[in-house]
Amino acid sequence: MSYRKTRVRMSRALAALASAAILALLLLPSQAAAGLNIVATTSTLGALAREIGGDEAEVRVLAPPDRDAHDLDARPSFMAALRRADMLLEIGAGLEEGWLPAAQRGARNPAINSGQPGHFRAADMIELRRSITMDGPNMGHVHEEGNPHFNGDPRRLADIAQALAERMGNLRPDHAATFMERGERTAERLRDHAEALAAQVEPGQRIVVYHEDLDYLEEWLPVEIVGYLEPAPGIPPTARHLRSLVSDLEGTEGTVLYAAFQPARGAEFLERHLGWPSHAVALEPPADTALDGYLKLMTTWAKTLPQR
Repeated sequence: MSYRKTRVRMSRALAALASAAILALLLLPSQAAAGLNIVATTSTLGALAREIGGDEAEVRVLAPPDRDAHDLDARPSFMAALRRADMLLEIGAGLEEGWLPAAQRGARNPAINSGQPGHFRAADMIELRRSITMDGPNMGHVHEEGNPHFNGDPRRLADIAQALAERMGNLRPDHAATFMERGERTAERLRDHAEALAAQVEPGQRIVVYHEDLDYLEEWLPVEIVGYLEPAPGIPPTARHLRSLVSDLEGTEGTVLYAAFQPARGAEFLERHLGWPSHAVALEPPADTALDGYLKLMTTWAKTLPQR
């Protein structure tokens, strides 16, 4: 074989190797430019992540929206999702304490361990309402940090959206400006929608709720919580307690609200004996939604009450 032919073949081989290397670089972008794989414990947090992340984020929600997020198991599917995650979003304040730590341990993903940038604990970003589980006869599953059901307050979620956008930008600097702009827009939409809905509700509404999971409605709607169907957190309504509520509230007007996954018996008892309308409502938006799903849920809550 001539020297010239050998040289031509070597040049072609080097060119092919160079082309393959360039193609590999194009197909494998740097981590800074890559999207985020986000796992959220609840669909409210998932909605915020989708709205802020857009096409630059893939979001998986763990807790089904029609279940009580307190009472789940650390399923193998949860661990598998967390193993691949760049970010874990949790409510915190004890809401997921019965199952999330076990799922984190099973995932063996240091990036989402507590204290790491990939672990976002929403309760740390806001001031919480005092939990009724901290007082007198309400002592039960104590939330010492405060009431963790702040997904019922869009104004607190607005603050969380801005904090989440900043954290996402820290993890993906190439998208930081986009995330921050979306976070600001999300916060503005939440605050504006809350103000508009509150203005439509007749002032001075009184409500009875099942548990403290709807307490945050007091923070942005013109309502006062005047009773709970549970005699103590985690204790189903008793006949004695329901009769006591009827005695205390007889001759007044109001509304009974409870989560769709909670038993209806207590609410129906008050409806029969007080004439108060009762409504079973969702506590979370659909698992696959972005912000519009949460805004619709806000509207549902507000529309259960008498309108101006």
